[in-house]
Amino acid sequence: MSPVARSLFGRRARLRWIHLILGGALAMPYVLVGSVIIGPATGATDVFGSFPLQLASFGVGLPIAAVTSLFPLTRPLESAAVRWLCGVEADRLASGPAGTRGEKGRTAAWFTLHLGFGGIIAGMSLALPPFAAVLIVLPVFAALRGGRLGLPEVFDHTWVLALAPVAGAAMLVALAGCAAGCGALLARWAPQLLGPSPEGRLAAAEARAADLAVRNRLARELHDSVGHALSAVTLQASAARRVLGSDPEFVREALAAIEDTTRRTVGELDAVLGVLREGDAPGTAPAPTLATDLDGLLRRTRAGGQRVRATVDANPEALPPLLSREAYRIVQEGLSNALKHAGERAAVEVRIAVAGGGLEITVENPVSGPAPSRTGGGHGLRGIADRARLLGGTATAGPTAAQTWRLHARLPMRGPA
Repeated sequence: MSPVARSLFGRRARLRWIHLILGGALAMPYVLVGSVIIGPATGATDVFGSFPLQLASFGVGLPIAAVTSLFPLTRPLESAAVRWLCGVEADRLASGPAGTRGEKGRTAAWFTLHLGFGGIIAGMSLALPPFAAVLIVLPVFAALRGGRLGLPEVFDHTWVLALAPVAGAAMLVALAGCAAGCGALLARWAPQLLGPSPEGRLAAAEARAADLAVRNRLARELHDSVGHALSAVTLQASAARRVLGSDPEFVREALAAIEDTTRRTVGELDAVLGVLREGDAPGTAPAPTLATDLDGLLRRTRAGGQRVRATVDANPEALPPLLSREAYRIVQEGLSNALKHAGERAAVEVRIAVAGGGLEITVENPVSGPAPSRTGGGHGLRGIADRARLLGGTATAGPTAAQTWRLHARLPMRGPA
């Protein structure tokens, strides 16, 4: 199908034609109300017997339609019809009722245009196709040239009969062109008249930003808590399997650490998923902090054979809860990276200290394999950077001259939450 034919008779054009026909159907009650006003005003007994009076009734009915468009459901229903039939993207249309005066005015303008164009196209669709069909078949059926159809005497001429099919086909094409043009105009005007106001767009953008922030928070929490637990449990189970027959005491400690790790992680997972509900779900375990679980985190990490030396020159109990929670996650992710990249028996050094009005966190370990990268799947490092940035701090990670991998974060004691 050529582009011109597609624009006139393609699927999108047909759907827009249906949208216009629906507008014409919606206009009929208002035309009837208009005829009730026009009849007594002009003294006419048969308004629909006169084409000018029909147009007058149509013109009187449109302002009445504009008034009734102020009902709350008008804009959502019209937006849905435009989205399905006119092919306008959903994000360019408002989904709720009109709230401000400007939105109500634009909705009234749209409803008037829809019913106005729809009434014209619907009337043409009812009147033109039968007449065009008669013109197309007129040269074939001589009986139609009689007086029963009320055709003018000009159709008695042979050359007029020869051109009648062409005129009939031209009428159908013109009807399709008018419908396609009106449909395209309505589709172009719909975002301006049915779309959200600048205030609504700003509110939608803020809602999307808030939703994205919640998603990022969930991703960080799940990555740090569940990812660390899986790495620790894998290392502990591997170490226990190797000494199963020679060191039962170590196996018992490893199994106890696995049990403790999984139990705590299930509680943390329940707390994280509580974000998906309305606020923090009641009864869920609170997120761990340096004050509540730093010793447990180090103990569970050591149970897998990792040699961890921790130096804490700060009082975790005195730290703000938010700072303590985010610092715990940074230490947890640093230990997770050490478990994955430093080897099972490598020494890991953790230093936590308060200096210069900020909390300094350093996790350092030798590198025996590929170093973690910010681009090669380093979701944990990006999460650490996000946590530090949200608190107004900084975080860096990378190899050192001493062939170690060093993670360093500085978090202000008081900063943006």
